[in-house]
Amino acid sequence: MIIGERLRSLREERNLSQGDIENRTGLLRCYISRVENGHTVPSVETLEKLARAFEVPLYKLFYDGEDPITENLPKRISTANLLWGSRGKDARALKSFQKTLERLQESDREMLLFMARKMASRRAKTAAA
Repeated sequence: MIIGERLRSLREERNLSQGDIENRTGLLRCYISRVENGHTVPSVETLEKLARAFEVPLYKLFYDGEDPITENLPKRISTANLLWGSRGKDARALKSFQKTLERLQESDREMLLFMARKMASRRAKTAAA
């Protein structure tokens, strides 16, 4: 079922008008009409507002049964599994560090690597103790 049709059926089940939804969500009535008629696709934030207006959990906008089916869903990737420096502020810092290292002479890079190894081994020893 298309999301607009699902929203319309939920609204009609609860005997609500588009004006009632407008009052509950702050979304314009014409926008609600455009969503229900399939002319626009709402964002996740908008869907959350609509779910609160219908007083249903968010999954009910997509699923018609009683309880959500979760047995065959893929496992979520936890943020602990992501590599440091692969996203956001850390990625920008790593890129900047990389550019700086490219400008160093080979002997200076080797000295930095040596110092980093020493610091890491000391840290590992103190953590083990």
